Amino acid sequence: MLGKDLENSQVQDRSASISAHTPQNIKRAEIALRCSPFAVKLFADMAVQGVSLRGICGNEGIKNGYLHESRNLIVVEDALLWLIQVGILRREVDGQGITDSFRLTPMGHLLLEKWQIQTNFPHPSFGDRLQNFWAQIQLSRFF
Repeated sequence: MLGKDLENSQVQDRSASISAHTPQNIKRAEIALRCSPFAVKLFADMAVQGVSLRGICGNEGIKNGYLHESRNLIVVEDALLWLIQVGILRREVDGQGITDSFRLTPMGHLLLEKWQIQTNFPHPSFGDRLQNFWAQIQLSRFF
């Protein structure tokens, strides 16, 4: 019975945190995910544990099933930071502060549930890419 109560409280907590996001924020996050260079497997792994930046980029990222083609550290980190800004990811923290690992936020978990059975996210349209690019420019003015 205790396990069922814990499961129900986790679902309620996730639902409460998701309802705080506007439909525009969720749509922007979905587009950012589809435009990202990452495979669904990366986010599935992030749902259960932190994933190190070094494990995501380059040949290691391909070997782990996180990337479809090799990307350097800077490109990968920029993409991850954008996903933090739209609310999908967060940096993992340990006893000494921020680490180089990333985990999903509650919104990230919600979006992962939508696409978890697929290996890849739906291919973004030209409009999606343009909207994602424009959102990055708009947000970067304030940071």
